[in-house]
Amino acid sequence: MDISVTFAKFWGWYLIIFFLILSLNPKRIKQIFEDLKDQKFLILFSFLAIIVGLINIIFHNIWEANYKIIITLIGWFSLIIGLGLFIFPVKTVSWLQVTNVKFVQVIYTLLFLVGLFLLNEVYNLIPL
Repeated sequence: MDISVTFAKFWGWYLIIFFLILSLNPKRIKQIFEDLKDQKFLILFSFLAIIVGLINIIFHNIWEANYKIIITLIGWFSLIIGLGLFIFPVKTVSWLQVTNVKFVQVIYTLLFLVGLFLLNEVYNLIPL
């Protein structure tokens, strides 16, 4: 199986599940922001983001003008956020705190649409 298809399935399903969890329990958004104030959680979260970003980039650093670039950008974004949280924790958390809950809801709704797009590319649900 093509690595792009594997990553498209993974990120597509992950983004949809993430959207459903936050939609069904919006208190989780505030809880995540509160947890980022805890240094232990912050270190674990940043390590996880760095690992996920590196794995994504090492196995899928494809810059083509199709769905593959979305997968690559997700990996780079994860790596950058993880590094930012690890190297500049106070500055990055304060930057994340500026975003309010409504803005986060817009972002994860857009990520839901990205997830649907990726799954459509893999499963060809709606032929374009």
